[in-house]
Amino acid sequence: MSEKCNQSCGSCTENCAERKEAKTDFREKPHEMSSIKKVIGIVSGKGGVGKSIVTSMLAVIMNRKGYHTAILDADVTGPSIPKAFGIKEKAAGSEMGLFPVKTKTGIDIMSVNLLLENDTDPVVWRGPIIAGTVKQFWTDVIWNDVDFMFIDMPPGTGDVPLTVFQSIPVDGIIIVTSPQELVSMIVSKAVKMAEMMNIPILGLVENMSYFKCPDCGKEHKIFGDSHIDEIAGKHNLKVLAKLPINPKISAACDKGVIELFDGDWLDSAAKILEERIEGNSN
Repeated sequence: MSEKCNQSCGSCTENCAERKEAKTDFREKPHEMSSIKKVIGIVSGKGGVGKSIVTSMLAVIMNRKGYHTAILDADVTGPSIPKAFGIKEKAAGSEMGLFPVKTKTGIDIMSVNLLLENDTDPVVWRGPIIAGTVKQFWTDVIWNDVDFMFIDMPPGTGDVPLTVFQSIPVDGIIIVTSPQELVSMIVSKAVKMAEMMNIPILGLVENMSYFKCPDCGKEHKIFGDSHIDEIAGKHNLKVLAKLPINPKISAACDKGVIELFDGDWLDSAAKILEERIEGNSN
């Protein structure tokens, strides 16, 4: 080490034994008027497994428990959160920043569909612009006194999940999957990405796990036997819930009344979330 060393290894060209690699921090600060306690990402390795439904239901459950919840809809090209909550108004803003739209029960929502003139207008943007939009939902939106922010991620391990993991201090993720055997490989990709980014995985939720006949009460495995316990064991993860195929849930989303859903399937996931915020665990 040189006698003139100022410990600024990032700008130094010397190759000494004591050299320390500079660590790049890409995290963005939220809006100065925002207050967010816990950020939970809801992810999936592929589309069509019900990730947005799980996001919505978790926000509703934690809201019912007395926590102020919010949803940042990061699925920019396929936003479905406003539809599930029956939101038709547009997000407003001022010189201070953007304001999320509140649902009937007080859940804060920000989605690209709340900024488009028409809900059916396609978002034909390239990856960097989409990723930049998600960052702005974090930096430019005023999230007031939020206990739990749920981020509804797009499927896969592309630009947006990478941007979220690098830019936003995510406290943990929940991976949503379905029973098909192919999903095992896809879940592994999502798990490995989270591990690479040092993001804690709270557990797995299997959607469309079974259908319970309303007449006889027998459970039918429409998509075959579940593989979630096998996947969880392989990665040393918890199985948080197995959601049934329930027409009432789909109908609630279609009618924009997801806040009225009735079911205790995600109670285990809610308990883990409560433990994290009450114990302030990492």
